[in-house]
Amino acid sequence: MAVPDSREEVKNRVREAADIVEVIGECVQLKRAGSRYTGLCPFHAEKTPSFSVNPQGQFFHCFGCGESGDVFSFVMKYHHMGFPEALETLARRYHIDLPRRRLSDRDKIRIREREALYQVNEAAALLYQQCLSSGDVARAAREYLQQRQVPDGIVEKYRLGYAPAPESGGWDFITRRLRAKKFSVADIERAGLAVRRERGGHYDRFRDRVLFPIQDMTGRVVAFGGRILGDGKPKYMNSPESAVFDKSRILFGLFQHRQAIRQGRRALVVEGNFDLILLAVHGIDNVVAPLGTSLTRAHVRLLRGYCDEVVLLFDGDAAGLKAAMRSVPLFLAEQVEGKVAILPEGHDPDSLVREQGPEAVHELVAAARPLAEFVFDSLVRRHGLTLSGKSRIIGELQELVSQSSDPAQKSLMAAHFGEKLGVAPERFLSRSAARKPAGAGTGAEHPPSGETIPRRERQLLDFLILYPEHFRELQEAGLEEVVSGEITCQVIDALKRGTAEGTCSCEQLLSLLQGDEERRYVAELLMREPESDLDDDEARNVQAQSMCEELITWIRLFRQRKSSRDLLRRISEAQQSGDTALLMELLRRRQEEERKRTGFSDNLLNKI
Repeated sequence: MAVPDSREEVKNRVREAADIVEVIGECVQLKRAGSRYTGLCPFHAEKTPSFSVNPQGQFFHCFGCGESGDVFSFVMKYHHMGFPEALETLARRYHIDLPRRRLSDRDKIRIREREALYQVNEAAALLYQQCLSSGDVARAAREYLQQRQVPDGIVEKYRLGYAPAPESGGWDFITRRLRAKKFSVADIERAGLAVRRERGGHYDRFRDRVLFPIQDMTGRVVAFGGRILGDGKPKYMNSPESAVFDKSRILFGLFQHRQAIRQGRRALVVEGNFDLILLAVHGIDNVVAPLGTSLTRAHVRLLRGYCDEVVLLFDGDAAGLKAAMRSVPLFLAEQVEGKVAILPEGHDPDSLVREQGPEAVHELVAAARPLAEFVFDSLVRRHGLTLSGKSRIIGELQELVSQSSDPAQKSLMAAHFGEKLGVAPERFLSRSAARKPAGAGTGAEHPPSGETIPRRERQLLDFLILYPEHFRELQEAGLEEVVSGEITCQVIDALKRGTAEGTCSCEQLLSLLQGDEERRYVAELLMREPESDLDDDEARNVQAQSMCEELITWIRLFRQRKSSRDLLRRISEAQQSGDTALLMELLRRRQEEERKRTGFSDNLLNKI
């Protein structure tokens, strides 16, 4: 009978199979920089890349906010997962079978609930697709899509489906079919596909609607959006939030359009799912749409991993203007270039692209205005340039400038607005100084630890981090007797745990450290470009062994010197107390130590 793999063995197998550059590169635009890859950190707002990925060590580190870890840490934080889900996600991606393992009751419930929701949503998507593709029940839906010039290729790409009207499919069309596939009513209800009746039983949430499956960034169906065919209300409807669907963190179309957005470094944001589909019909495939909510900061941060510029394509009505105004602080806080393209009066994206072609949309986007300028002009139109109007404009712009998390950006905006209104730039910065920018305090600045590590101890610490395979040799030489720094002691403790069942790699060391200061020190050291030109592993190992031997010599000399100082102190105390017997014993021990020290050069201590 085969012995099941331990949790650490499974974790190591998945970690070794996973390509951290590939995994992170799907979420962050990475550029090669020597032996590393760099990009804008997805965990805090920045304009200058401080996020670094080390493919050799298989870990990442941000020099701005201090976030660091391995491929599991990234998936957990970026996708808001627990470790079991991150492990399962990566194992599935790299085709590794996971053995059954003991889970806490809480983990079991969470994983079971999420997996059930993924399965029921996928089954529903297939049923809705089948319903749309055949039979008289969906004839009106197919005619509607043909009328809107949506070809079969688009229907297939976006997995469009149809939920029949009650008169043709009944009030529980999807519920009955999912129950026939052995899904529980509780899971169907939790997925938002069925609604409980007050007097018992359930009815379908989506009826007589063209449906758009909403997919997460791994392609799994997490929810649905529906557009009604008739004149009923509401015109658009989305699934309620669930354990797998958070509308503030998912954008419709990003899964399908991520490559086009990344290649063009620009994303268009429209207000509705159908706007996105109809633009895609005409070859405009860098579009995303929020799901029944305004654009959120999490949306902007998500887009920042794929593009440098986001253009809001809104109607010119009051609602569109309000939505654009509301989004400005989000872009300022995330330091993303945001622009606004207002559709011509009487047009939505569909009518514009149908009547004037995709070129009209491209021209509109090319002429999009920066959000800050758009807001300024909107405020001038609203308040005018009278003295009282200027005062109100300044008050609103102070609030806007304070939202920026970049001091340079604040100064530029203040100078720009000051010139426009004929006032000193300082007028727009007065509120900024007293107010922390939105999103600040996320760790972009780190207080110093206050710990000064002695030069030689730092050399020893750095060697342990870079060459953890030599830890046992140094430990046997008396390593723990010659160090005192907090960071060094924490690293040694982590290495003890890491080497309890074998060797400890650099990335394992990083994952074993608990303190932020220690993790940051280790990650930043590992991220430095190697000073050696040695590419050959054998040459590197020879060099490391030589350094290890020098450090062992230093440890022995350090211990001898410390022992000698302690012995001299005790001799002095014995002389002062008049204890002749103890004094003679201590002097004898000193002579023995002097003989042992023969052959060692004290000068070597100063060369290491």
